[in-house]
Amino acid sequence: QGGGSAVIDMENMDDTSGSSFEDMGEMHQRMKEEEEEEAEGEAGAGEEEDGEFLGMKGLRGQLGRQVADQMWQVGKRQASRAFSLYANIDILRPYFDVEPVQVRARLLESMIPVKMINFPQKIAGELYGPLMLVFTLVAILLHGMKTSDTIIREGTLMGTAIGTCFGYWLGVSSFMYFLAYLCNAQITMVQMLSLLGYGLFGHCVTLFVTYNIHFHSLFYIFWLVVGGLSTLRMVAVLVSRTVGHTQRLILCGTLAALHMLFLLYLHFAYHKVVEGILDTLEGPNMPPFQRVARDIPVVSNAVLNTTAKAIALTL
Repeated sequence: QGGGSAVIDMENMDDTSGSSFEDMGEMHQRMKEEEEEEAEGEAGAGEEEDGEFLGMKGLRGQLGRQVADQMWQVGKRQASRAFSLYANIDILRPYFDVEPVQVRARLLESMIPVKMINFPQKIAGELYGPLMLVFTLVAILLHGMKTSDTIIREGTLMGTAIGTCFGYWLGVSSFMYFLAYLCNAQITMVQMLSLLGYGLFGHCVTLFVTYNIHFHSLFYIFWLVVGGLSTLRMVAVLVSRTVGHTQRLILCGTLAALHMLFLLYLHFAYHKVVEGILDTLEGPNMPPFQRVARDIPVVSNAVLNTTAKAIALTL
């Protein structure tokens, strides 16, 4: 019995030792599984954080694209609006919508001074007549250059004439508008352009007559009468729209001096100035090419003489 009990004890010990080993293995496996679960949990949390980061990054990129698209659309609308503003012909149509009868009447009125200066005189707010008068003045200047002794080299002088006429019209109109603003004159820029443009009608008449009839006395008569009447018309209109004697004197004296001196310049100094510009740009006038007879050598003369004698003897 004692031996049997020993054997049983050994078996029990073996069972207890085996169970203890199994328990250790299970514990180790559980710990491993817990570590794996923790690692998976950390990986999942990292993926969630990455997803959140990527989601915020994608949201920011989407917002940036939306802002850029909105800015592009706003800029595109502004550009198209500005282009349509400058390209729309309807804006300029009121300034050129005029009948030929009205233009003819305004040309005649530009030579008749206004008597009533107690109230503002009406000024035509159109640019068709003044623009045509400026082009007419350009054509008259070109005609005067051709009828005079001016030598035209390498093309025409249209660019110089256009620059002179349009420069005077636009430049003096802008200067007088600025001066009128300082003197509190009731006039707009379009009205000033129209007034000065129609005032060039006297210049066109004077230059057209004096370029074809070359008499200085005739030019001075037209300068005083025709040019003076057109200048008096503009002065009277400005006086009716200006308050104050000093302001009237400054404004009207400046306009009269510039307008009358411009006519003198076109008649006397314009051709010389253009010739000086051409000489500066192209060099001085070169003499025309002339054919010069060459000297025949003495030998050739002797040959010709002997040939003529031989022909005479044979005949």
